[in-house]
Amino acid sequence: MAKGNYPRVLSIAGTDPTGGAGIQADLKSIAAAGGYGMNVVTALVAQNTQGVRSVHVPPVEFLQEQLDAVIDDVEIDAVKIGMLADAAITAKVADFLRRLPEDVPVVLDPVMVATSGDRLLEQEAEQAVRDLCSRVDIITPNLKELAVLTNTEEAGDLEQAIATAKQWAKEASTAVVVKGGHLDSDIADNAVVNPDGSVHRVSSSRVDTKNTHGTGCSLSSALATRLGAGDSHTAALTWSTHWLHEAIVHADALQVGKGHGPVDHLHRSQRLMRAASTLPQPYLSGSLKEPENVEQPRVPAAGPHTQRLWNLAGNHWEAIKALPFIRALGTGALDKEAFGFYLDQDAQYLNAYSKA
Repeated sequence: MAKGNYPRVLSIAGTDPTGGAGIQADLKSIAAAGGYGMNVVTALVAQNTQGVRSVHVPPVEFLQEQLDAVIDDVEIDAVKIGMLADAAITAKVADFLRRLPEDVPVVLDPVMVATSGDRLLEQEAEQAVRDLCSRVDIITPNLKELAVLTNTEEAGDLEQAIATAKQWAKEASTAVVVKGGHLDSDIADNAVVNPDGSVHRVSSSRVDTKNTHGTGCSLSSALATRLGAGDSHTAALTWSTHWLHEAIVHADALQVGKGHGPVDHLHRSQRLMRAASTLPQPYLSGSLKEPENVEQPRVPAAGPHTQRLWNLAGNHWEAIKALPFIRALGTGALDKEAFGFYLDQDAQYLNAYSKA
């Protein structure tokens, strides 16, 4: 658990020049989840939103120098492992994990096969990654990778994937996150399957978009950060799933690339910045400029002063209506835990504050 305000999270992974996956996505995700991100590069990947072109693997000695440079200087609160490329890199990272304190959570995203079908791990290294699974706290394979790890057919639905994950979690003595985002259904639930067979499922509705590049990297990095902050597996997956859902909702607005674009990792901070930029500042600017194109209330204002206040609050009203929580509440897609929290807060307001 982090000793300070920010868990210090190390990402060990490959690159993505267009910023949607790999260590570039990891650093954004770590920041969004409240951590301080660091990274060690395992492979240089020439890829974009349309696919992988080539992979260059630097000498393993340089990988060792990077790992040494971090651990000799910085206390690490959590580790996320992504693309390992080959058996030599996998062995070097396994040795590095032995140098960490036992209470440092490690998340392995076993990058073997991209959702596009591109292979990102040499077949000779597959067994080394299977062995590594037993040395980490939690793994986050996509459905193709879960099939490779377990030598089974790719699951066709979430229940089948959970059944496969149960057996692997028991054999590897590690928790497995099953991701439903690539299934053909209206839901995109995630689930964490523990070695004892227990399962916690996090509900998530599907977003109609092609822009989901790097979702696996992003989820695992956010998960590692929340674990480094002290969250349980259940709490960490719940936070990360909801955050990633929002990032996918806002993905189309980025307009990055001609293929499957990235998600908006920093959507929450960007919304805050935009909201702050629209705040009226009459005492600083000397004017009360009112926002334009704001939806007017159905009930007319009682007078000019009320109308003025409504106009000044117009941008904030539009921002509130655009919040993922409010949108999910309106469509009925809000998950049970969040809806229960909403009802509890509403009841407290009615019973206490509203009386005042």
